[in-house]
Amino acid sequence: MTNKIKIVTDSSVQLTEAEIAKYQITIIPLTIVIDSEVYTDGVNLSRTEFMTQMSQAKNLPQTSQPSIGTILDQFDQLTADGSQVISIHMTETISGTVNAARQAAQISKGSITVIDSEFTDRAMAFQVITAAEMAAAGASREEIVTAVQSVRERTQLYMSVTNLTNLVKGGRLSRVSGMLSSLLNIKLILQLHDSQLEAIHKGRGMKTINNFYRELIEKMKQAAPIKMIGISQADDADFAEKLKNQLQTVLPDVPVLVAPTSPVIATHTGPGAIAVMFYTA
Repeated sequence: MTNKIKIVTDSSVQLTEAEIAKYQITIIPLTIVIDSEVYTDGVNLSRTEFMTQMSQAKNLPQTSQPSIGTILDQFDQLTADGSQVISIHMTETISGTVNAARQAAQISKGSITVIDSEFTDRAMAFQVITAAEMAAAGASREEIVTAVQSVRERTQLYMSVTNLTNLVKGGRLSRVSGMLSSLLNIKLILQLHDSQLEAIHKGRGMKTINNFYRELIEKMKQAAPIKMIGISQADDADFAEKLKNQLQTVLPDVPVLVAPTSPVIATHTGPGAIAVMFYTA
């Protein structure tokens, strides 16, 4: 028997292969349906491949949470040796994955703690990495849960959306306002805060987005020491790299990860979306 704590998350997370291997993090994949073709996120469909497929698809792709049975099997396998599991998932606002994990935890014979990260992508990874580092150092379940909550409270996520088509198709924006917005070249700035995705700014053209990020970088420069930054992009690697360079000029010592976002996010935001996420010490 062992008191080891194992960390689980879902495939909307933004982690490097090295981070996954170092901390032996288990990732439960979501399912993606593109024009009746079913894929397993990150298994037989990469993030780059997804963007290509989405651009060619007749219908808006659909993502679905893992089944309770799939999650239960994973939990039972991981706890078979007496280990505990801490399972951290994307906000309920975007997906029912965390609820499926809660139901699986109730059925499982193992000791499972399920946490709603209230975020996704790299913002969720901040919590996952903290939990994994502490588990590796021998921290208790209670200590890890407290630390993860603290990271969550110190995390911010902002996102720019340049094309509102997918938000309209997905029913996240009324068709009328969506149509008007595309006619007027409207760009949206969203913030994920307290599990709610709110439009905090809108304007015409890329100037709106450039101005917002310039102000955000200035705000980040003045913030308490920033521990880690993530920049995720949906088919706009050039803009993401430009942002990274601007951030590293003012915050040279802070690690910045730039990577493609997950299909579950890209489906909602459409191509051209960028998210900037960070947490403070």
